[in-house]
Amino acid sequence: MPRSLEDYRDIVGDEIISQIHRKAMGILGKHVVHINSTYQGGGVAEMLQSLIPLMNDIGVDTGWRILHGNPEFFSMTKSFHNALQGQDIEISDIKKRLYLQTNENFSSYTHIEHDFIIVHDPQPLPLLKFYKKQQPWIWRCHIDLSNPNPDLWEFLKTFILKYDTVIVSHENYVRNDLPVAHRLFPPAIDPLSRKNMELNELVVKKTLKAFQIPSDKPMITQISRFDKWKDPLGVIQVYKQVKEKIDCRLVLCGSMAPDDPEGWDIFHEVQNQAEKEIQAGDVLLLTTENNLLVNVLQRTSAVLIQKSIREGFGLTVTEALWKGRPVVASRIGGIPLQIENEKNGFLVDPEDVDACADHVIRILKDPQMAEAMGAAGKETVRKHFLITRLLGDYLDLIKSFLVCPNLSNGSEKCFS
Repeated sequence: MPRSLEDYRDIVGDEIISQIHRKAMGILGKHVVHINSTYQGGGVAEMLQSLIPLMNDIGVDTGWRILHGNPEFFSMTKSFHNALQGQDIEISDIKKRLYLQTNENFSSYTHIEHDFIIVHDPQPLPLLKFYKKQQPWIWRCHIDLSNPNPDLWEFLKTFILKYDTVIVSHENYVRNDLPVAHRLFPPAIDPLSRKNMELNELVVKKTLKAFQIPSDKPMITQISRFDKWKDPLGVIQVYKQVKEKIDCRLVLCGSMAPDDPEGWDIFHEVQNQAEKEIQAGDVLLLTTENNLLVNVLQRTSAVLIQKSIREGFGLTVTEALWKGRPVVASRIGGIPLQIENEKNGFLVDPEDVDACADHVIRILKDPQMAEAMGAAGKETVRKHFLITRLLGDYLDLIKSFLVCPNLSNGSEKCFS
């Protein structure tokens, strides 16, 4: 059963609930649609699974469309994702045709007649080209845009320039060479979802038993896709250093998103590097799509790691903080928005294996510090990174178009 806004009252308080209802006034009955490339796997799909029912609950009619494509298309758009984060890419005419053709095919059987269109990430970006624009189109990019491959960026800008607003997760992703209004919407988690809800001890024990996860020693965990940008090979190196000082177990858990064809290749690389530790039962690799398992792992781990090389925001960090667990994470992307170093976690340079291992060891040796960090982290998320705040962000944006159709930046004045 879909959750209602009132279900969050005990978590966020009466003022937030009332504020959201006030923001919705004036846009009740408007039709909004979100478009992305997968219903499951990854933070974008998870946010939409919570956000869309809440938008409908408060009276903003909201739908969801999934772009369909073949494996070749998703392999190509994965390379786009990598290139937006700085990797080299060769953009051939064949790739461009496939990119456009997939979106055109989708447009041929998908009616979009809503009042507001919100397109997520690069996969469905060119859709606007195949519709007669009669309403605001908004591009929500969840990727780190601070250093995109210049060739790909110039190609994608052809489509982005037609949008009315670009939403990014961090001020560092605002592009000076993109003369389109920008909004900053940090992502958020749903505290009532299966992945983040409170759990009783019996559920925790049964879940650990079902997945054959021992609890005989401290557990270090990274929850993330098997993706080179998440640096699972680096996590293995961190674990090996920690293991020399403290007997512990490492868990790497990540779902295989349908629009990420590289996942299994990275998984096998990790498997090869940690073969000895896996055989000994000291390193566990889990690929199941199970939000309850993720919840249990985050709640029972002694330390959560997020050793990313690039990171748009890092919702797994948000999730871990919400569980009241200490986190050691890379000082990149949106992670420093969440972690205040040495207050609610530790920040390290992405390439610094030694520092990451040292902080993990420090946490394992100091339970009181770990508890204090966990409590501070949970409060950070409650104040800034829950789904109710994201809902309010979208309501503010939609309302800004209605107040001033020619402006999408929320300014108080309209100009002709």
